[in-house]
Amino acid sequence: MISRANRSPLAEWWWTVDRVLLGLVVLLLLTGLVLSFAASPPVAERIGLAPMHFVLRHAIYVPLAAAVMIGCSFLTHRQVRRTALIMLFAGLILMVLVLFIGAEIKGSRRWLSIAGFSLQPSEFVKPAFIIITAWLFAEGTQRPEVPGRLLAVVLLLIVTALLIAEPDLGQTILVFAVWGALFFLAGVSPIVVAGLAVASIAGLFMAYRMYPHVAVRIDRFLDPASGDTYQVDTALKSFQRGGWSGAGPGEGVMKRVLPDSHTDFVFAVVAEEFGIVLCLILVLIFAVIVMRGLMLAFRRKNTFERLAIAGLVTQIGVQAFINIGVNLQLLPAKGMTLPFISYGGSALLAAAVTVGFLLALSRQSADQRVTVMPRAAATGQT
Repeated sequence: MISRANRSPLAEWWWTVDRVLLGLVVLLLLTGLVLSFAASPPVAERIGLAPMHFVLRHAIYVPLAAAVMIGCSFLTHRQVRRTALIMLFAGLILMVLVLFIGAEIKGSRRWLSIAGFSLQPSEFVKPAFIIITAWLFAEGTQRPEVPGRLLAVVLLLIVTALLIAEPDLGQTILVFAVWGALFFLAGVSPIVVAGLAVASIAGLFMAYRMYPHVAVRIDRFLDPASGDTYQVDTALKSFQRGGWSGAGPGEGVMKRVLPDSHTDFVFAVVAEEFGIVLCLILVLIFAVIVMRGLMLAFRRKNTFERLAIAGLVTQIGVQAFINIGVNLQLLPAKGMTLPFISYGGSALLAAAVTVGFLLALSRQSADQRVTVMPRAAATGQT
């Protein structure tokens, strides 16, 4: 236990960081590591790799993600903004490079191959985009001479254009949803919000008309008889077979034929082997993280911090909602990882950056370093 009389940077961090959020995310990281033993080996065997290939890689990513999260949580709010700005510029440059030299997988160019590892730049752009957008909205609100909202719109167009070019409609929807939430929290009029909603519907309709794979997925969602629904049907069978208590660790059958069971459909594997009860616990954990984050956001007096914290937890919540919704066939099929649970180095490390920024901005003193006073001095004792 760290004493309150300890004046070291570690003690200062411990007594100012939100330990509830930190504990919940660490719990998700450990849960994801355990679940990788259940979900990953069948996928590795299907594609001709060693059964523990993805498990071992996930075991490397988890402590690295934890280190990244804790390291980012030591930053001041100014350092968070500067780090995010560097990440955003670097990420956008890499997203442009992806379009030319990126590996094409399932018709999309989203990954760069570096030293045997795949890097997905768009994952790291997301938290940086939220921080910079929050800062632009805050500057536009506090300083009318700064065209913060206009620049935020331009930034949104740049990021979404690159995502659509890959194409990655799921990430585009996620980015647009978070941007819309920040736009609303920045205090715009209801008429503008309604216009944004109409624009979103129009954009989705255009995607439906322009991209055949998007139209196919939406058509299959609205009318399952119109095409192959093997993945979502198999995922639903996992829930049915698992029931409330699950078939038991390692006893899953559907994961052996379920594509992407270690990434997009890991929630279905959880349902089959560990039951609906554990699924509900995971949903509860994500809900608590979002509610806790929003509560911390609305307590902040600084506009930038309030918007940034709200945007970061909104990203986590919306991404989890999309992944779980697809697994339950409540949303059209779309590749989206479950934060901290699904396999994926870029997704896991980017999620760690997201939470690291969140912990840094939600610390009891984000503007200045808090001096932890000895208990005796604080109570006037000698």
